[in-house]
Amino acid sequence: MSYKAEYIWIDGTEPTAKLRSKTKILADGAELPIWGFDGSSTNQAEGHASDRVLQPVFSCPDPIRGGSDVLVLCEVLNIDMTPHESNTRALLRPVAEKFAPQEAIFGIEQEYTFFDGVRPLGFPVGGFPAAQGGYYCGVGADEIFGRDIVEKHLDHCLAAGLEISGINAEVMPGQWEFQVGPLGPLEVSDQLWIARWLLYRTAEDFNVSATLNPKPVKGDWNGAGAHTNFSTRAMREDYRAIISACEALGEGSKPLDHVKNYGAGIDERLTGLHETAPWNEFSYGVSDRGASVRIPWQVEKDGKGYIEDRRPNANVDPYVVTRLITDTCCTGLEKAGLA
Repeated sequence: MSYKAEYIWIDGTEPTAKLRSKTKILADGAELPIWGFDGSSTNQAEGHASDRVLQPVFSCPDPIRGGSDVLVLCEVLNIDMTPHESNTRALLRPVAEKFAPQEAIFGIEQEYTFFDGVRPLGFPVGGFPAAQGGYYCGVGADEIFGRDIVEKHLDHCLAAGLEISGINAEVMPGQWEFQVGPLGPLEVSDQLWIARWLLYRTAEDFNVSATLNPKPVKGDWNGAGAHTNFSTRAMREDYRAIISACEALGEGSKPLDHVKNYGAGIDERLTGLHETAPWNEFSYGVSDRGASVRIPWQVEKDGKGYIEDRRPNANVDPYVVTRLITDTCCTGLEKAGLA
């Protein structure tokens, strides 16, 4: 007997990496081995030296194939077993280890948009639907498009054992969100990449595409983000740590250091309109969805909890955003004596 292992990796496409995958057949009971691929076809090598290595780092049940089949997330290595330059997970690992005593956890809200050909799902041919607003968390065939795909994706994520914490319809027709976490920085990033792969793969069966484009429709329509909720042990115990984390994110060059790594096309989404702060300004506030960083009202009331960085794009690399937030906030809390 044998089982199927779907090896999944992040390629070297710029400015936004793509997911790739291929299937390996393994004997029952066999451990997941390293594997290889043609990096010249994934923007990760030149043709004259194209071999690259897949190193399994996370696996879970394959909810689409079922049985004993698995999904296998991999890091990309060079043939000397060093991390490939596109391997952003390798950069997160030492940061996660360094600040592990602070017990950082994340919850990432992944927004996305379904497309039927060149039109967002639910947009009429040759025109536009009613203005946004009523679609958010809506119900009914006149306002909700793609729910069958969303529900199937949710079932697949749960069957895979992923820490999915919710779903909802978003502000624009065909636009949705799922949330992953709370989990540590490596765990939430690994699971978000798998959840993204399952999203694309599930939509494929419905002949619909899903995009993480941060501004899928120009004009007076909300963009798509990946609002990133973050806390440390100190933040979950002391409101002073909440303020210190916000201040650390706004210190010196940190705002621009983060924003330039928060996903391609961020200036199109962070305009100061549609529940965003301008990309080149930093602010934080309680219950303020027009701020760069929001402190939920319940956090202020309780005097402890978490913060929400509202700046990351839907197409952000979760390994990058969790690394930056962990490093900046945990360093700031150490300096403030609140780690």
